[in-house]
Amino acid sequence: QVQVVESGGGLVQAGASLRLSCAASGRTSSAYAMGWFRQAPGKEREFVASINWSGTNTYYADSVKGRFTIARDSGKNTVYLQMNSLKPGDTAVYYCAAIPTGTDYSRPSLWRFWGQGTQVTVSS
Repeated sequence: QVQVVESGGGLVQAGASLRLSCAASGRTSSAYAMGWFRQAPGKEREFVASINWSGTNTYYADSVKGRFTIARDSGKNTVYLQMNSLKPGDTAVYYCAAIPTGTDYSRPSLWRFWGQGTQVTVSS
């Protein structure tokens, strides 16, 4: 079992930056991929970014590529999402996920453990 806890959301103006954190606990080994998803009201949960266990491979949704950066501190078993140049369209609840069961990291159904989410609101 893995517990996942997100933090760092908030209300910002367009163009600002935020950094989300995701702390995972419950396993002695941190050798698993982690990812970020988001869900806006009335929309399906969508993939944002993922990172492999060593931090050497990262993937991004086209909508955030060049603006968001995912990174991990394996020593702290924590994953970060640095979000720059935020837009109102980035407004959503952001969820952290751990341990995918397949190779298509963009599919929410493949992730085993989820956090409770953190709200990000970007005003225009």
